[in-house]
Amino acid sequence: FQKQVCDDIGRRLTVLGDAWAQGKLSAPVRKRMSLLVQELQQQHWDAADEIHRSLMVDHVNEVSQWLVGVKHLIAETRSLPAVEPAAATDGSATAGPGQE
Repeated sequence: FQKQVCDDIGRRLTVLGDAWAQGKLSAPVRKRMSLLVQELQQQHWDAADEIHRSLMVDHVNEVSQWLVGVKHLIAETRSLPAVEPAAATDGSATAGPGQE
């Protein structure tokens, strides 16, 4: 089961990465995804989940192919043992998906 979940997340994040790289995402979606990445890096699961929900409500047509993968990623990372939050000053939070 775990491999299936990981494979599904990977496929959906690949769709997100391709859309980002091809400039197919609107500025509001790119901005919210950058914020979501920052929240994940800081292990702020509830804030990341709130951003995910706002994307689904406000931009459903644009995000429907890949946002389920983001939801699963939040759920899976939330269930992992706690580790030190990643340094937010390394610049990776502003990189596009797949560039980290």
